[in-house]
Amino acid sequence: MENYSIILFLLAVMIGLSAVADKIRLPYPILLVTAGIAVGFIPGMPKIELDPDIVFLLFLPPMLYDAAFNISWREFKKNINTISSLAFALVFLTASGIAITAYFLIPGMTWPLAFVLGAILSATDAVAAMSITKGLGLSHKTLTILEGESLINDASGLIAYRLSVAAVAGSSFVFWKAGLQFLLLIAGGFLVGAALGRVMGFLLERLPNNKLVAISFTLLMPFVAYSAAEEFHVSGVIAVVTLGLTVSQFAKKLFPDGTKAQSKAIWEIIVFILNGLVFVLIGLEFPYVLENIDRQELLPLIGYSFIICIVALIIRMARVFLQKINIDRAFQKTQDSKFEEAQLDWKNCLIISWSGMRGIVSLATAIALPVTLTDGHAFPKRDVIIFISVMTVLITLVAQGLSLPMLVKRLGVNQTSK
Repeated sequence: MENYSIILFLLAVMIGLSAVADKIRLPYPILLVTAGIAVGFIPGMPKIELDPDIVFLLFLPPMLYDAAFNISWREFKKNINTISSLAFALVFLTASGIAITAYFLIPGMTWPLAFVLGAILSATDAVAAMSITKGLGLSHKTLTILEGESLINDASGLIAYRLSVAAVAGSSFVFWKAGLQFLLLIAGGFLVGAALGRVMGFLLERLPNNKLVAISFTLLMPFVAYSAAEEFHVSGVIAVVTLGLTVSQFAKKLFPDGTKAQSKAIWEIIVFILNGLVFVLIGLEFPYVLENIDRQELLPLIGYSFIICIVALIIRMARVFLQKINIDRAFQKTQDSKFEEAQLDWKNCLIISWSGMRGIVSLATAIALPVTLTDGHAFPKRDVIIFISVMTVLITLVAQGLSLPMLVKRLGVNQTSK
């Protein structure tokens, strides 16, 4: 009964603060994260530990599916080169950059542990990116690139995380094997998502007038896709994203207008509640993570976190502008219209660079670190890695989230921007 009361309390806080954020024109993720931290410090407040399995099995599938379903397929295909570059190459560049920084900066940090931290913080967060950029008047191209990147890059980050944790446990790292495993995980996730998308299309085609059953299928299938993919040891993230993209292609034909409107309303409520709870939970974890850190180490660790955020931002900015240069050169060389449509101006490159917030997936993967290794020894520097991960998530959400609207306004970017 106590847990039930806490959930109701958190929901009330989340809904109330979302309304306040809208009134004062502040990105609601920032207000919710701050409130979560404050609630966590309330004396006598029961400890609320974030279960990584709940994040991956309950929160992630519906949010990924909804984002993939509603993304502009035309813009997605048009900018697939940029999206792929950010979702794959940038993830591994960021993981490597953070690992190098952590190895030389943090005392006692080994290479395997540094790469664990790098993998945890390598991917941007779909929920944060979409929540903070919503309503800023960004172009469809910019929004699609940000959403597409953050939908796919979780798979890259989670795969890098698995490999780096295995390295800490003593498994040897072979580059070609890791590359092959990565391709198999991505391809397998794609096949699972596409197959379930076809199954869903087949079922919906035979239920044209049964709104409740049709909508129930759309609510159920993201969880089925994620669980099925994980059972086959392939990427659940890619499976759910592929499912959402597949279903969006035939939904217009199979869903009557009434069903579409009802389904959209239900999904908006579900995603609103899940998004809000995600940011409150991020804030709630900070006081409990703080308990495991020696007070003498606190300021240095906060400093390391800020440096890691700066390194990640520099790497992201360099990769985004390099992508702009590559596309410009390809267009100048070929005069192909597909490169012309994919071109980016420097303003939107700057906005894309600044929109690399970390979020719930980084937090969940950090907390999911094993307490002990296979030989029974404690996982080295586990508390340090978790604290830096949480601090980095908070810094990127608050600092970049608060400054992004001001940056957009300063640059004068709007829907007509390239």
